[in-house]
Amino acid sequence: MDKGYTASITGVGSFLPEKVLTNDDFTRMLDTSDEWITKRTGIKERRVVENGATASDLAIEASLRALDDANILPSEIDLIVAATITPDCLVPSTACFVQEKIGAKNAGAFDLLAACSGFVYALSIARSFIASGAMKTVLIVGTECLSKITDYTDRSTCILFGDGAGAVVVQRGNGKKEIVTTYLGSDGSQADLLKLPAGGSKLPASQATIESRSHYIQLKGKELFKTAINNMVDMITKAATDNNMQVEDFDMIIPHQSNIRIIEAAMERLKQPKKKAYINIDRYGNTSAASIPIAIDEIDKGELLNPGDSVLLVAFGGGLTWGTSLIKW
Repeated sequence: MDKGYTASITGVGSFLPEKVLTNDDFTRMLDTSDEWITKRTGIKERRVVENGATASDLAIEASLRALDDANILPSEIDLIVAATITPDCLVPSTACFVQEKIGAKNAGAFDLLAACSGFVYALSIARSFIASGAMKTVLIVGTECLSKITDYTDRSTCILFGDGAGAVVVQRGNGKKEIVTTYLGSDGSQADLLKLPAGGSKLPASQATIESRSHYIQLKGKELFKTAINNMVDMITKAATDNNMQVEDFDMIIPHQSNIRIIEAAMERLKQPKKKAYINIDRYGNTSAASIPIAIDEIDKGELLNPGDSVLLVAFGGGLTWGTSLIKW
């Protein structure tokens, strides 16, 4: 891509619901144990919304924190992109609810659906708009209320998911947190591995779809596990090659928080220390499009990186979709 301007992340923020759902809570709901869940997933607890809270509610809080961190006004935003698979409703977009609530009167707004890869996809869009000169300031928010589409009678899936939101402000480059490159991919032939069958034009809501529990996430765990490991290894290797780097040159890898075994297996194949991958899945579970921006906010607030560090974002999700982004911290 021709670069007119560089694009940098100038503000970050996140928001997690207060309610915690622990593995012990699941033992009172299902035939399972803390040991079984931890061994299979690496998850100890996750956050879930209460009192009718929505994806936009979480997104608004995360966005305001990101704007405050960037020290800009809502009126300076040119575009809002909300990455989510749990929108408040199909129309209007969740991004429009965010636009109205934060007072971003000059911003366009739309939702992006790429499942767990949604934030990286949105980051690529923001970088392109900035680089072309079409926009100066883009707000990206990954926000999910996965508890609303989780089948809590299915012990193989319900233990995985949590709620949360993370947001970043992307602006013309200032020499910090520069988005150097992005790469996106997909394979619709494997769509059956992770899906939410009903609620769209193919299977509109009906008595039959409700009775078949088709409005909840469905996944084929074993097949998805193998595919995710292979894909993650391939993506990280490609990102290194495309940027004339070696895998060991990445100072930190921020993967989508899907399953600790996937992340550890990929790092082992790449002959990289496990500590190079940032992990918070034990505290939040899989928050889909929100997981990477939540991690970025924690890393930034914790001052875990130094200026100039090379950071690789890696995401893989339903679609199937995947993507990477190299950030020069």
